[in-house]
Amino acid sequence: MLFAVTMDVRIPTDLDPQVRADTVAREKAYSQELQHKGVWLHIWRRVGQYSNLSIFDVRDNEELHDILWGLPLFPYMTLEVTPLAAHPSDILHT
Repeated sequence: MLFAVTMDVRIPTDLDPQVRADTVAREKAYSQELQHKGVWLHIWRRVGQYSNLSIFDVRDNEELHDILWGLPLFPYMTLEVTPLAAHPSDILHT
């Protein structure tokens, strides 16, 4: 199943700088591990925002839920999840 996920990040400005740096580093490692596994297919920065648009390929809703809850930055995120389906006019995937 494919999902588009928009992740808006708002880290508190008063968060300890070392905690912030550690959390961001763990987030990067976690996301890159999932990219190498082929689960996190794409990640795009949304220009001018601390936000990204990502595409996930997972077996079901529960797997995506577990992945998102495992994000080290999850406590500081607002997420919008959109399930994706093939479009009948898509010449590459029909």
